[in-house]
Amino acid sequence: MIRISPKHRLASDLALRLGALLACLLAAGATSAAPPDPIVARLDTVLERAIEEKRIVGAVVLAARDGQVVYHRAVGMANREAGRPMRENAVFRLASVTKPIVSAAALALVDEGRLSLDDPVTKWLPSFRPRLADGRAPAITVRHLLTHTSGLGYGFAEPADGPYHRAGVSDGLDQPGLTLDENLRRLASAPLLFEPGTAWRYSLATDVLGAVVSRAGGDPLPTLVERTVTGPLGMKDASFFYPPPARLVVPYVDGSPEPARMAAVQVVPFGDGAGVRFEPGRAFDPTSYASGGGGMIGTARDVLTLLEAIRKGGGPILKPETARAMTSPQTGDLTGVASGPGWAFGYGVAVVTDPAVAQTPLSAGSYQWGGVYGHYWFVDPVRKLTVVSLSNTALEGMWGGTTKAIREAACEAANP
Repeated sequence: MIRISPKHRLASDLALRLGALLACLLAAGATSAAPPDPIVARLDTVLERAIEEKRIVGAVVLAARDGQVVYHRAVGMANREAGRPMRENAVFRLASVTKPIVSAAALALVDEGRLSLDDPVTKWLPSFRPRLADGRAPAITVRHLLTHTSGLGYGFAEPADGPYHRAGVSDGLDQPGLTLDENLRRLASAPLLFEPGTAWRYSLATDVLGAVVSRAGGDPLPTLVERTVTGPLGMKDASFFYPPPARLVVPYVDGSPEPARMAAVQVVPFGDGAGVRFEPGRAFDPTSYASGGGGMIGTARDVLTLLEAIRKGGGPILKPETARAMTSPQTGDLTGVASGPGWAFGYGVAVVTDPAVAQTPLSAGSYQWGGVYGHYWFVDPVRKLTVVSLSNTALEGMWGGTTKAIREAACEAANP
């Protein structure tokens, strides 16, 4: 007969009790798991409808609430013809989603004391002196570039025989192999649209800003952006060139009955202007200039990382007061700014000043922008909500019904 000492009996009994308690805790956890965030079902519905109705070929959408990612999904195809499905780590041509990244790099140099918002552009680019129609060459400042009040414009918004087209100016999405110095020379040869600071016009200002940042920071723009923004934030896929195509999505354009694969040279209608000229192969040409307004590639996670850093106060790339200034109205009482009435512009982002006038579900103080390859993002600081939507379909992903539906679904789900 084996005798069990009181000491061993107590230890055995304690082990059994602890095991039973652990089993109960695990069972309770399995049955009382937190329900999914309401945003999940709403965004699922929007994206599945967009794919079903063939508005977009594919997309990656992320949403974060109060710093926690509550939604992440890839839908559709990254390469429809090859049967390659979209993945969450897909790499996109970011187009104008580049702008807040380069704007943040400029503001990081301001924080370092290497650049001033009131510096004239000629301090860094002595030969960049575009003139008004009356022949004057007014001062353009870094602040004007950041707020799109410089008097510059974009070729896609002017007629096909406009001055930018006559001068051969690139909008930063085409003309592979074109150098920055040559594009700035062409841009400076065209007349300014207005006296700097007196009006707002979406423009190539961020391309000029990229050149200023490079000179002020003492490095090529890609190196400077990596040092000040993408490196500190761990935005590992955000860069200006992406030679291997394994994760780079194929771009498409709106079409009926379904979007069409983008050609090597594709002009997409845009308002009353000549249209947006795309040359997707530019992303593979290392001799193309690094366009501060539209030349980067990256993932949805990269973009979310940047936006969340700014929403939380700018660390580790910007001082808190600089991050607040970036996302605050900086265009005074200028009209016709960004998305129309009820909006202003900060430093690289559009800011909601009056949601009722703007007819948007976003809260006052929210900020947003997008990119013509098919992208949209917004940050609603009141709801502590950040949403990034990158698609491979121009322009539906930015201007079509999908963008509006994503914004409305996310905001409604995040209402207090």
